[in-house]
Amino acid sequence: MRLAVSAERANPTTREVAEVMGVQYTHAAKVVSQLQHLGVVVARRGRGGGLALAGTGRSTSVGWLVRELEGVGDVVDCEGEVSCPLSSACRLRRALRQAQEAFSASLDPLRVEDLVADPTGPVLLSLQPK
Repeated sequence: MRLAVSAERANPTTREVAEVMGVQYTHAAKVVSQLQHLGVVVARRGRGGGLALAGTGRSTSVGWLVRELEGVGDVVDCEGEVSCPLSSACRLRRALRQAQEAFSASLDPLRVEDLVADPTGPVLLSLQPK
């Protein structure tokens, strides 16, 4: 979201985005790496470098991003180190899977550019490093 409103400004670095958004640099770097791998973010090193949304970044579906970043695994781990004795006949597991699919589907029509429409965009631009 921060990069979507930074289009007119110099491309911020991962460290600058992390500071403004109040997240750990290591976490931000991992997210940037994933977004770069997905083709949503472009990262350039050196003088004049920084982060920017890729050409289609603003029109990327939020539902798609959530699926790609979070994965499509189960909400709960029924097959963990000690598997649940109900795993073969559990109704909750299926209900949670359906709820997770409905959650992602509800985000599908939403685009990154929708997330930064007023009043959010101006607030994002006014944030200062913490």
